[in-house]
Amino acid sequence: MERRPRSRAGERRTGAIERHLENKNALVTGASRGIGRAVSVRLAARGARVACVATSAENCAETVLACKQAGGEAAAFGVDVADTSAVADLVSRVVEEFGGLDVLVNNAGITRDQLLLRMTEEDYDRVLDVNLKGTWNFLKAAARPLMKSHGRIVNVTSVVGITGNAGQANYAASKAGVIGLTRSLAKELSGRGVSVNAVAPGYIETDMTADIGEKAASELAAAIPLGRIGGTEDIASAIDFLVGPGGSYVTGQTLVVDGGLSL
Repeated sequence: MERRPRSRAGERRTGAIERHLENKNALVTGASRGIGRAVSVRLAARGARVACVATSAENCAETVLACKQAGGEAAAFGVDVADTSAVADLVSRVVEEFGGLDVLVNNAGITRDQLLLRMTEEDYDRVLDVNLKGTWNFLKAAARPLMKSHGRIVNVTSVVGITGNAGQANYAASKAGVIGLTRSLAKELSGRGVSVNAVAPGYIETDMTADIGEKAASELAAAIPLGRIGGTEDIASAIDFLVGPGGSYVTGQTLVVDGGLSL
């Protein structure tokens, strides 16, 4: 008799590898929408209890609901990721309430695009404060609990941090810095059983990129070797790999997920 492949629904019912984060605790920043929401829901579907972090807890209400509908547990937290002491307090609170921390996904980020000669110091500083210092703040605060659990860290950077882009000097600098942080901390923390990797999205369809217009989006998609703009699930899948069994021997790497855009 021919054996039929087991359905994904069947995998969920039997608790197969799809629940590889069962009894694990994860923290995801920038979780209110876009990539952060997709990642939070994916980790919840894998069995994780997810701390969904945004500028305010109220902004994560829909993400928390989606996580629960996916079969996981979740709670919302609010913080300015650029505030070092506030981040430290929040991580301590998550660790206390959840009983530990196993996965950290640094996804929070902003853009304030402008050509160099028109870019203000405020726009430069704020992007670096949120995207780079904010990542450092969570890495610093979460390092010890992650050492205890031999946890996984994934930092969301961008292909722009590798290739650069006109009008995004601040954003590109911040994302290049995240890659440097990733590589350095992979060397620091590997001896304590913690892996540190980065995912570099290309052009992904999110609220942040919604204003490009249909014509420009079509032209961009045509320039991408795989012929389409990426979705948030493409990034969630990459992060799922890195924090799951398949990523157990991967550290210090930047996984580019851009459909070939940066080739």
